[in-house]
This record gives sequence, structure tokens and C-alpha cells, in this order.
Amino acid sequence: MNTHIRPGLKSDLPKVLELINDLALFEKAPEQVTITLEQLEKDGFEGIPLFHFLVAESNHEVVGMAFYYFRYSTWKGKILYLEDFVVKQEHRSMGIGKMLFNELKSQAVQDNCVGMSWQVLDWNEGAIRFYKSIGAELDDEWLNGKLML
Repeated sequence: MNTHIRPGLKSDLPKVLELINDLALFEKAPEQVTITLEQLEKDGFEGIPLFHFLVAESNHEVVGMAFYYFRYSTWKGKILYLEDFVVKQEHRSMGIGKMLFNELKSQAVQDNCVGMSWQVLDWNEGAIRFYKSIGAELDDEWLNGKLML
């Protein structure tokens, strides 16, 4: 297996959208994905990018991605927010997720972030084990809020 991690390109977005849909299916919410390829292209590659992403590529095929943007904590400063993190099912348990996450940590340092944050579903035991194995803290005190317009 020849796998490497690289910054995502506009030409990767069709595969990224497939991964987004795969993740939504895994998270039992495929009907929630309404983003289009055109919207991703506009938001990520026109003007000031609203997001960035890394891809894991194995034998010239995109097999995983980490989709992120920056948020700002009034208490801490700049934080890399990991929106979506996924490796194709058939490529899991091969160390690709760890490679991808380590590259994301390096990106956070390079971008002068004080930390990283993300969400994980409470029933996603595999992801929870992964995050704990890399020393991450999982917070059970804060509730997520959202208002869709």
C-alpha cells in the first residue's frame, strides 16, 4: 500500500463529496446532505476559502479526507475545527486515519493554531477509541447548539 497525505485540490471535490455522502450514510443521516459540488467549488476555491481539506491518497485513489476550517476562541485564540474526517470503509484499520490526523495536527501548528476541536457521535465507538488513543479529550459537559436558516 502506497499512501500519502496531501492538500486537497478543486479536482478532488467530486471524491470528497462521495466521502461526505458515505459519512452521512454511516451516521444514519444521508438525507441531511444538501451541499452540491458547485457550492463546494464556490465556497472552497472562489474568493476567501471557507474551508480547507487534506486527502489521503492510496495508489492514486482518494481514500480519505479531513475537511476543516478555522474558528476563534475568545479564551484561547485560533483553533482548527475538524468538520469531517473519514476513511473509506475498506481502507480502515491500516493506519491511514492516524496518518491523516497527524498531518492535520501539523497543519494546525503550521497555521499557528493553539489547538483543534471536533465533534463525534456518542455511539461511534470506533471513532471514540481512535480519538482516545491519540490522547484527545472528549467533553461530555457541553451541549451542541445550532440554528439552521
